[in-house]
Amino acid sequence: MPRPPKWRRVGFVPEITYFKPAGVPLRSLEEICLSVEEAEAIRLKDMEGLEQEECAQRMQISRPTFHRVLGPARRKLADALLNGKAIRIEGGNFEMAMRRFRCRSDGHEWDVPFETMITRPPSACPTCKSPDIWPAPGFGFGMRGQGRRHGGRGRGQAWR
Repeated sequence: MPRPPKWRRVGFVPEITYFKPAGVPLRSLEEICLSVEEAEAIRLKDMEGLEQEECAQRMQISRPTFHRVLGPARRKLADALLNGKAIRIEGGNFEMAMRRFRCRSDGHEWDVPFETMITRPPSACPTCKSPDIWPAPGFGFGMRGQGRRHGGRGRGQAWR
């Protein structure tokens, strides 16, 4: 029996998840799929300019595992850019580093670190103290991605 996948901590999920070369009809394009954790590895290393050790710590994986995520991600991007392929960011084995909540009484939104969610999830809005709080769209408790975004199974996706 294979070992279960280790969830990679992700601090950002892009709103735009599909890119294609301009002027090329979609039906004639090949597509590559970049997982959410691969996109996070590129964001941390190439956009934020962090060292691999810091990137690995942020994603809560080992440095060699981070290297194994980053390498294929860069190859996929290079292939898409140089060979005119579309890029889809979707799926993977990840969990959000933060959970965002919204108060239904006053509309206030706030982030709760993952570690806090495990030990003491919020029970009321920090500004008005209303207990009528919900996860903000796309950031529910236990939000994890697995496989394809629409076909994957998430743990605790409807937290109430």
